[in-house]
Amino acid sequence: MNLKNMIIATICFVACISSCKKESNITDYAEKATCTGTTPTYTADIATILNTNCATSKCHNASAAKAKINLSDYNNASAQFKNNKKNLASVHHEKGIKKMPEGRAKLSDEIINKLDCWVKNSCPQ
Repeated sequence: MNLKNMIIATICFVACISSCKKESNITDYAEKATCTGTTPTYTADIATILNTNCATSKCHNASAAKAKINLSDYNNASAQFKNNKKNLASVHHEKGIKKMPEGRAKLSDEIINKLDCWVKNSCPQ
């Protein structure tokens, strides 16, 4: 292996490790959530929260899908929240994560807890 290839391989290795490290530093809000007696469902609780605050025009609806995040229906929303801790971290306004809803005040603790518990309970429909 020549020097150029070794340098490229080293850079790729460091980038991979750095990206993994960043993801592991994100707080797992769903895991920490206190959900005693609280099992929100998408249909009864979460759809309204997302449609009012996230899946709006120019944000995370089907046509805009900023950052390739579509939260306008159950399948897309549940996949986004199950597979990416950053989504809850952004709602919690965690330091170093883009705060959501963008340009607006943090959602109430009650609303955030519903989102946390929905994810903790595997995003029931």
